Amino acid sequence: MTSASLDLDDCRHCRSCDLAKTRQEVVVSRGNPEARLMLIGEAPGAREDATGLPFVGRSGQALDRLLVEVGLSPDQDCYICNAVKCRPPGNRRPRRSELEACRQWLDHQLALIDPEVIVLAGATALEAVLGSKGRMTDLRGRWQRWEGRDVMPIFHPSYLLRNPSTADGAPVALTRLDLIAVRQRLCER
Repeated sequence: MTSASLDLDDCRHCRSCDLAKTRQEVVVSRGNPEARLMLIGEAPGAREDATGLPFVGRSGQALDRLLVEVGLSPDQDCYICNAVKCRPPGNRRPRRSELEACRQWLDHQLALIDPEVIVLAGATALEAVLGSKGRMTDLRGRWQRWEGRDVMPIFHPSYLLRNPSTADGAPVALTRLDLIAVRQRLCER
């Protein structure tokens, strides 16, 4: 067992912020720890808090469907995690202090997995990793470089659930195109 994985085990006992007082489970990851693709979301929701696994509620099911549609297996091709490991009360957006408190765990995951490509699902993940703030409508689908890795911002799956049209140019169709670009980038390597 590496020191990075030992540190992730320690994550399950973290008390670095007030979210530790209200969580049921620390939500670390799901998927393949040997994947070349790492998908980072915002924070756990109610279902994730209950199960201890990220992206397993309605948003996760939508994400999994899209990944499968473009030829990526959520279990084999992806390592899936969140920027914040504990559920914010009422599913509110994580506070900056909570993102900062959890950053050590995300950094350990990045070191352990060492992904070639990162997908950032939503504005909070984008801000947490790249420090960028901006409208996802302007940033999604545009490759970024960060610490030698290719990074693709996409709409968060919860946004897709609120905007379910699959018409050309709609958020679901754009996200599908973004994930196709991710798969193609992985195939090029």
